[in-house]
Amino acid sequence: MTHKPLLATVLGERQERPPIWIMRQAGRYLPEYRETRTKAKNFLELCYTPDLAVEVSLQPLRRFDLDAAILFSDILVIPDALGQSVRFETGEGPILDPVSVASISGLGKEKDPLEHLAPVLETVRRLRAAIAPAQTLIGFCGSPWTVATYMIGGRGSTDQAAARLFALRHQEAFTALIDVLVQTSVNYLVAQLEAGADVVQLFESWALNLDDDAFTSHVIEPNRRIVEGVRARIPDAPIIGFPRGAAGNLARYAAETGVNALGLDYATPLDFARTLSPHLPVQGNLDPLRLVAGGAQMDARIDAIIASFADRPHIFNLGHGIVPETPIEHVARLVNRVKNG
Repeated sequence: MTHKPLLATVLGERQERPPIWIMRQAGRYLPEYRETRTKAKNFLELCYTPDLAVEVSLQPLRRFDLDAAILFSDILVIPDALGQSVRFETGEGPILDPVSVASISGLGKEKDPLEHLAPVLETVRRLRAAIAPAQTLIGFCGSPWTVATYMIGGRGSTDQAAARLFALRHQEAFTALIDVLVQTSVNYLVAQLEAGADVVQLFESWALNLDDDAFTSHVIEPNRRIVEGVRARIPDAPIIGFPRGAAGNLARYAAETGVNALGLDYATPLDFARTLSPHLPVQGNLDPLRLVAGGAQMDARIDAIIASFADRPHIFNLGHGIVPETPIEHVARLVNRVKNG
């Protein structure tokens, strides 16, 4: 069986040099992505057209010596599959028609969400056949709290106030929404793994701005249920959790959800990260703007991150997604430094 360094790291095996992939590695910083994007009427069509989604997923692997391909899709395909209106406006980001207390009970009733997501699963199958045997294929979904913030608020926000208030004022409806998202996410991730994904990542992009009780109920419990639900059907399924902004809750998140590896955002201090269990694989955590700026400061920070995690399983990544203005030559320099020193 071909050795896959990134998958092996997720499963707890330390490598001589950390494997690397980059969040949003397929995206607007690449001219070939921008050209491919023009072939779809809108962003969701790009996600739901396997020919285009496969092409976009493979583009960064052609340029850089990356250890993984990640499925090109979006966390909001789940609310779209559940029947909520989702659209992406240029310069605005995603816009959704907000759910209400009354509308939550109808989510996913008109059509099987997995039937709606069949083109995404076809993309996974084609990617499995297209990438090199040593490269890991990563699938993903948004975690329920993060997806719920968009479904309730209608768009992204800096404080998730609409969703936080909804959860406090309408606890029964909020619980019902989380239940739908947990079950749909389990089914979606299992389908990705069955289609050929080696590992899946839970993107909890809005884990910040929650007090202890809310973090437990909105973040830890739904993620734990997803991990358990996936592994009930695919025992030992490899899962990475990325609770962005979890800060002092990181250790508890890792221990209580049961994820194999923990993604660290760029605000996580290296000294603090080293206090986490030495057996816990970690992923991260270069500031994406250091990659934009490049030069000696980037090299020094790359070296510091690698040195900090040299005694444990570590996957090198950014601490959030790559930004569109990132120079391609800086990405090449990053990958070369991680791989070759």
